[in-house]
Amino acid sequence: MRTEAVLAGLDPDQRTAVTAPAGPVCILAGAGTGKTRAITHRIAYRTLSGEINPRHVLAVTFTARAAAEMRARLTALGAGGVQARTFHAAALRQVRYFAARLLEGRGMPELMESKVRVVGLAAARAGVRADRAIARDLASEIEWAKSSLVEPSEYAVAAAKALREPPFEADRVAEVFAAYESLKRRQGVIDFEDLLRAAVWGIEEHPDVGDQIRAQYRHFVVDEYQDVNPLQQRLLEAWLGGRDDLTVVGDASQTIYSFTGASSSHLIEFPRKWRGATVVRLVRDYRSTPQVVGLANAVIRQARGTEAKLRLELEGQRPPGPEPELKIFPDEPGEAGAVARRCRELIAAGTPASEIAVLFRTNAQSEAYEEALAEAQVPYVVRGADRFFERAEVRQAMVALRAAVRSIPGETPLVDAVVEGLARAGWSRSQPPTGGAAREQWEALAALVTLAEEYAAEPEVLPIGEGGRVQREVTLSAFNDELLRRAEQQHAPTVAGVTLASLHSAKGLEWDAVFLVGLADGTLPTTYAKSSEQLEEERRLLYVGVTRARRLLWLSFGQSRAPGGRARRPCRFLPQLERSGASYSRPSAEPSRKPDRRPPKVSSCRICGSTLLAGADRKLGRCPTCPSDMDEDLFERLQTWRATTAAELKVPAYVVFTDATLVAVAERRPTDPAQLLAIAGIGPRKLGQYGDAVFALVGGASPDDLGRKNFEN
Repeated sequence: MRTEAVLAGLDPDQRTAVTAPAGPVCILAGAGTGKTRAITHRIAYRTLSGEINPRHVLAVTFTARAAAEMRARLTALGAGGVQARTFHAAALRQVRYFAARLLEGRGMPELMESKVRVVGLAAARAGVRADRAIARDLASEIEWAKSSLVEPSEYAVAAAKALREPPFEADRVAEVFAAYESLKRRQGVIDFEDLLRAAVWGIEEHPDVGDQIRAQYRHFVVDEYQDVNPLQQRLLEAWLGGRDDLTVVGDASQTIYSFTGASSSHLIEFPRKWRGATVVRLVRDYRSTPQVVGLANAVIRQARGTEAKLRLELEGQRPPGPEPELKIFPDEPGEAGAVARRCRELIAAGTPASEIAVLFRTNAQSEAYEEALAEAQVPYVVRGADRFFERAEVRQAMVALRAAVRSIPGETPLVDAVVEGLARAGWSRSQPPTGGAAREQWEALAALVTLAEEYAAEPEVLPIGEGGRVQREVTLSAFNDELLRRAEQQHAPTVAGVTLASLHSAKGLEWDAVFLVGLADGTLPTTYAKSSEQLEEERRLLYVGVTRARRLLWLSFGQSRAPGGRARRPCRFLPQLERSGASYSRPSAEPSRKPDRRPPKVSSCRICGSTLLAGADRKLGRCPTCPSDMDEDLFERLQTWRATTAAELKVPAYVVFTDATLVAVAERRPTDPAQLLAIAGIGPRKLGQYGDAVFALVGGASPDDLGRKNFEN
């Protein structure tokens, strides 16, 4: 394939990235802007032009799927032979190749697939009691430390600086860390961080190995550079060996893995570290409609902190689509039911189930949506986690609740009985534990308590015999039967269906229709986000969720978790909500499974594109902070006409049109019925009453020219 063909179809910014000269190149690529296209075409362009040899290129990314896609695209472009691998796969290949030389004839140690078993043994050796969830959290802390180049003796100080929330006191975690390292050496095994360290050590401490690797790989491309951790950056620098033929691509606004040690600082500091680097910004979004793009821009426009320095303002390139919709429900079960009904409608209208996703902040939220989709007979798949009732802690809790029936008095209120039964299994309703896995386990059992609250709040009347009816029992035994029913209903064979996934699991994916659910403060952002940096990462999570949608985007939250529960505030990152003046208290008379009320659709500022939810802002069609283009003379004539009309009808002036409506008319200057009806608050009735007068005034008529008119209905 000729180089002209490689350049064909690229937009100007992509072409600049592809044809940039050799040396450091930083491609800042927003969501949906074609970053993979840019870097694969850059590699192909350079190889096909003869500038570089494809065998001398190493392209690294973070998932095997992304690496395989990159290889496939390069082959299609005629640039076969390029090595496209994950950091770990590239390191494994090199360490395995040089093992005999590095290890003095010994074979390469066995690579552990998981740390959890050895961490559990190390915890016991350090005198720390750790079940599987705690062991997972300890493993995560050790992984973070090793990825951050932190040794066991340095852990306590480093963890404090990084505001980590380990499952135990930092000194105890350091003891487990040290015991883990000792056990690994004794067992002759290594973990994935050891693999990267071995690759770095082999290059830095063995000049012959370093020379051979650097002779093989001379040109480097790094995808998702905002997710690189210090250990991976150290390996990259070892590969480079002081050379500068490096292309990186990333988006600081999609930095959502800092809890694992990933740092966008390498992307942010790239131009300063590499003087004279070419920096290209890709902002044309080919994935999402302008309406979705407008909301994404509005979400990230309010971002603060270091990542915001590289914030990109996306430009939607697709044809217009429907506005994103904000839905507010009395509670989470009602929200889940409405989502399931809408998914069923979309599928019936022709949208493939596989092109629909329901995204939430934590995996514990999945149960309500699994239940609602199952009831609606909508197929679904859970991505990145087990189905709710397949999780080990949920299965164990259900066993504990069945056993508790024999020992908890039958007259005990259901919710109290469930809490007591779970307490006997080691769960406490008080402050959830620190550590991600233990906290997720706690939240899953807390979801069972929420189910009990919902079950107790809605006792059904069940049919019996011919015309007979009986009140459903609200007992622990009956609730256990309900849990079994739900589990059986949700254990249908997995087929292609609606995707249920956490926002973290959704990174890198896209769908035609996306439902962002549970958008309430305390869930997103999570209550565990305390620092400004943590809160900003929560904002970026919402941004990532929004940018997964190609065309249809639904945003929703339940005002309480369960019917009758405590009211919650909407997610603070939803643009313009703080100006809406809406009440978010739960309507007391509205049952949870009723169809949703119809809150206003999300609309965009006609000046800056920011999403508008406040009634006055939607009427004006702009943010209150954006400059007004009001025709002052027209506004005065409208005021005079309104006063005369109100006097003739013997009604207050605002009954004719409010001040905000007059301002909107004076700014938008409508000349036909469609334009006048587009102003919020003006419907067919007022169009019929006052339309001719408004059009005449917009056309330049004075109030006196209109004469006396009968404005009666």
